[in-house]
Parts: sequence; C-alpha cells; structure tokens
Amino acid sequence: MTEEQIIALISQNLIYILGAIFVIVLILGGVKIVPQSQKFVIERFGRLHSVLGPGINFIVPLLDKAAHKISILERQLPNATQDAITKDNVLVQIDTSVFYRILEPEKTVYRIRDVDGAIATTVAGIVRAEIGKMDLDEVQSNRAQLIERIQESVETAVDDWGIQVTRAEILDVNLDQATRDAMLQQLNAERARRAQVTEAEGQRRAVELAADAELYAAEQTAKARRIQADAEAYATQVVAKAIQENGLEAAQYQVALKQVEALNTLGAGDGKQTILVPANALEAFGDAFKMLKGAK
Repeated sequence: MTEEQIIALISQNLIYILGAIFVIVLILGGVKIVPQSQKFVIERFGRLHSVLGPGINFIVPLLDKAAHKISILERQLPNATQDAITKDNVLVQIDTSVFYRILEPEKTVYRIRDVDGAIATTVAGIVRAEIGKMDLDEVQSNRAQLIERIQESVETAVDDWGIQVTRAEILDVNLDQATRDAMLQQLNAERARRAQVTEAEGQRRAVELAADAELYAAEQTAKARRIQADAEAYATQVVAKAIQENGLEAAQYQVALKQVEALNTLGAGDGKQTILVPANALEAFGDAFKMLKGAK
C-alpha cells in the first residue's frame, strides 16, 4: 500500500470518527437532566420555547438552549426595617421578614429583573399602608391579623411575577424614646386609676356588707318578736279555751298557781326584806292552796 493510500485511509477514518463524535455531542446536547430543586427555561432562537421540570428532558440540539436555570426552593429575603406612621400619628419602626418561592420561572425571568429588590419594595409599601389604617394599640394587639393582611396583599402584588409568598412575618414593632416615655406615663396613670377604682369598690362593698348585716339583724329581731307575740297569743288562746271549757274554776286555778309561784319567789329571798300583805290576802292564799291541793 502506497503512502497516498495510507493517507486517504487515515483521512476517511478521521471523518468517520469526527462524524461519530458530532452525533454523540448532538445526542448529549439534546438530553437535559433537571435537578429536583430547579427548573430550566428553554429558548429557541432567543425566544421562550418551554420550561423543563425535574427529571430527564429532551430538546433540539443547536436550536434550543437552557437560557435560565431557576431554583424553586423557598427563599428568605433579608430582614428589613421600615418606618411607618399609625392612624393615631405614632411613628413606629417595623422589622419584617418575607419567604417566597418561584412557581412560574418563565414569568419571573421575563417580567422582573431584581426579584428580591422588587418584593422588598412591595412589602415596604404594603406595610406602611396597612400600618396607617390602624392605631398603635391595634398594631401591637392584632399582629396576627396584620401579618395575614400583609401576606394577602403581597401575594396579589407579585402574582404576575410567578412568585408565591409562603410567609410574611413582623419580627418587632419599635417605638422612639419619646413615645415610650409617654406610654410609660400613661401606663402608670392607668395603674393609679385602677388602684383608686379598686379601693373605692372595696369601700362600697364594705358599706353594702355592713348594711346587709344591720338589715339581717333587724329582720332576726323582728322575727324573734313575732315568734314571742305568737307564743303569747297562743298562751292567751289556751287560757281562753280552758275558761270556755272549764268555766271560772280554770281561771281561778291559774291565778292561784301564780300566787303560789310568787310566794316561792318571796321565800327564796335572804330574809331581810319586809312584806306588807293586805288582810284579805291570807284568805286568798289559803284559797289558792286549797285549789292546788284539790287539783292534785
């Protein structure tokens, strides 16, 4: 084999090898393996052609190009601080933090250049607008409601960018020193007012309890008198009934009984007293003893 034949053979084999390499390169260029955490934006002749999801994808070599590789992981904006004025004209500083993720990368790459800066500016404007609708007390007490309203407003604003705001947080609400001093004075005054109200309530309650006690004592006294009167009335009724049933002898018996009780009381003395008795009293006492003896 001549030298010319050898050169021709080598040239022919080289062409085959280059052709095989070119085919392999085309095949490899037409296969795109997209990671789970990303999406590829494919352009054809400089225009949007398709968006490749995670896994194995096929494109047309030399015509299609993966122009943008977008992470779909959740991202956090740097914590931001912005000034806002409440409805009652109090200047506050709001520390915010926003989390988001890209759902439609074709909108994100072709509609907005600086995603983080655009979201931060949007959040700052919405926070100022929402704070301006509320008093300072409402801002501090209804923070969860405020966060929900801010998140809804931000989601609506960034919807055209293919972005989902997953969470918006208000980390802190800071006040200037003058406002803090004024609030402290107001708090001390409120505490003093509550103490005075509590003391007044205690005094009023004490007066009410004392009045209730006096009323209860009066009611119990009246009740005792009523019971005593009922007892005396009952005794009178018994005597009247006895007189009605037994005639005058029952009344005389009761009188004799009282006379004997009176003699017993006199006899229980120390013997130094002098008692003057009418002349006919002895006859009355004698009659009383006779009646008692007869009753027995």
